[in-house]
Amino acid sequence: MSDLRPSLLLRFDRTVRDAMNTIGEGQLGIVLLIDESSKFLTTITDGDIRRAILRGVNVDASVMQVVEEGRPRSASVTAGVHTSLEERWRIMEVAQVKHLPILNDCGQVVDLLLHDDPMHNEFLPVEAMIMAGGFGTRLRPLTEDIPKPMLPIDGQPLLERTVNQLRKAGICNINVSTHYKSDKITQYFGTGRKFGVNMKYLAEEQPLGTAGALGLIENIDKPLLVVNGDILTMVDFRSMFRFHCEQHADLTVGVRQYTVDVPYGVIRAEEGVVSQIQEKPKLEFLVNAGVYLVEPSVLGEIPTDERFDMTDLIEKLLSQDRPIVSFPIVEYWLDIGRMADFERAQEDIKNMRQAA
Repeated sequence: MSDLRPSLLLRFDRTVRDAMNTIGEGQLGIVLLIDESSKFLTTITDGDIRRAILRGVNVDASVMQVVEEGRPRSASVTAGVHTSLEERWRIMEVAQVKHLPILNDCGQVVDLLLHDDPMHNEFLPVEAMIMAGGFGTRLRPLTEDIPKPMLPIDGQPLLERTVNQLRKAGICNINVSTHYKSDKITQYFGTGRKFGVNMKYLAEEQPLGTAGALGLIENIDKPLLVVNGDILTMVDFRSMFRFHCEQHADLTVGVRQYTVDVPYGVIRAEEGVVSQIQEKPKLEFLVNAGVYLVEPSVLGEIPTDERFDMTDLIEKLLSQDRPIVSFPIVEYWLDIGRMADFERAQEDIKNMRQAA
């Protein structure tokens, strides 16, 4: 399979954030770095960026910092434009790579050969839970007659976009927690058959918080992917599952790097004595992105029929010294909590559709 889109190319003098956006738009988990004359330099994968963020690399840092600090310095595997297709496949097999840039005689990328993952079209051993019971009060009047997860994004309900993304990732058993105007959801999706999935609904008689509804699930013996119903994201659920397994985690928390610009000079002082001043610093955090992978053994820690948030669950597991890991989401991600977020989502999806 070949696929080269202009959106996969990125100049070496751009930022990590630019690379994240490029990967999100290309949806192939890779960006191809080029120099000022469009000659190929190297590849950067979503995994490279995730590891860089966990090392503390800022999203506004040079993208070359991901390359220089993140892996052994070696030339990316490529093939020439005159190389036969059989030889290209052999190169990929020997090097054990999933992407092979094809270069012309000037060293510019003219094609990208993709090695389809043999697991790509198989089911993941995962069930999903979409948290869709919220009131969406900050989005009124839009949510007066419709639950927030059913708000249309470029003409398609947000919840339908999430369901389709789960199906494409090989996750076909989907639970949905409902409360506010639940009939709008159940009537639209039914059993989920017409969407290619199996859907079950867990009705919250009273709001149970961001984790309480997980206690309503019965007889689950596989990891549970939990997704907040009000986020729009292109996160690679397969990569997240692989990461979760590799880390032997009981709980994996999807995180997003978030930067706060302080508009003032910040003073550090001890007992009134100034030791340092920082002029308008940037504060960097990893924030909860509303996507989790939870082992079945964790579900027993969730009380039934009472409010219980994900923060409560994380704190409980931490007190038990159980393994919790963070998974940086480098793909597109947006929490649709306010009207400005809703309007931005419309514009972002419209631009992605036009660029495809």
